Amino acid sequence: MSALFQPLKLRSLELTHRGWVSPMCQYSCDPDAAPGVPNDWHLMHLGAFAVGGAALILTEAAAVNPAGRISPRDAGLYNDEQAEAWARINSFVHRHGVADTKMGVQLAHAGRKASTYWPFSGQRGSVPESDGGWTTVGPSASAFDGYAEPAAMTEDQIQEVINDFAAAAVRAVGAGFDTLEIHGAHGYLLHQFQSPLINTRTDSWGGDETGRNRLTLAVVDAVRAVIPDGMPLLLRISATDWAENGIDIGASVRLAKQAEEHGVDLIDVSSGGAVAHQQIKPGPGYQTGFSARIRRETGVPTGAVGLLTSAGQAEHAVATAQADGVFIARAALRDPHWWLRAAFELGHDIKWAPQYERAVPRHSF
Repeated sequence: MSALFQPLKLRSLELTHRGWVSPMCQYSCDPDAAPGVPNDWHLMHLGAFAVGGAALILTEAAAVNPAGRISPRDAGLYNDEQAEAWARINSFVHRHGVADTKMGVQLAHAGRKASTYWPFSGQRGSVPESDGGWTTVGPSASAFDGYAEPAAMTEDQIQEVINDFAAAAVRAVGAGFDTLEIHGAHGYLLHQFQSPLINTRTDSWGGDETGRNRLTLAVVDAVRAVIPDGMPLLLRISATDWAENGIDIGASVRLAKQAEEHGVDLIDVSSGGAVAHQQIKPGPGYQTGFSARIRRETGVPTGAVGLLTSAGQAEHAVATAQADGVFIARAALRDPHWWLRAAFELGHDIKWAPQYERAVPRHSF
């Protein structure tokens, strides 16, 4: 029997299998008429994965305040209009998901990597205020290569961000999400505080590893305090900075254990993004070893992500205890029915939408 298609329970949330959708920014909100509000593109994009058999879909990064958006076209969850739009999408996915699909939102703040041009704008770097951009913030006044210099955050600003994560979590629960993920990876704000390559503060929010991890754990505490006890909380981390003197897997193992003690139920293990001079070494399943070590040394459930494109890769990662589930990203963009295909290839009988049943494969997909 396929390991990938075994159920998994996290707190009160029951997932029908371990094949999930990774957060993927779409840069498709209208920055003028409805900033941060998901629209029909997002309904179509996420709904396709539900019909395609995903058991859990995580949305793209939803900023917890306007300044936390990666670009002016990014989604948010900091006002009621955005929450209502997400509720519409959640209702659609819950109604049409063939694998009893569950929805999770990734709550995020981009920090010094905010206010940038979206990838298909034809421009790169920071968006000036004259074009709808804004002044960014970070743990220290050091810029990501090619971006505008951020302002070092004050104590009050740090507390405001913690409160914003909690407020967004309350809206997420009201909008019908089944779970939440805190984005602490890829060089965004929480990762910026974690990384010694970026955080040069000398107060209690910097310095040693305890100080640098303080904001991430404070956000976890704030979010955990306002969501139902039965709702699982996920945390995405960058297991390594892929750069000398940056975060390494040992530091990430320690963070994962602390996060579990503060109420996190699964670590979504990615890597990189902190600095432009990273020396990343991509390849098929290149991050599953990080997931496996965190899982092995802490006992915390993990999700693996990164160049996992085939059913065989995903099956192997779960069957060999490298991860409790697999997040699919670009492969899902290429084939929104990835999970139906994977089930066929692994010999697992999976439900199809009745409108598509005439296409159920008999001999080949």
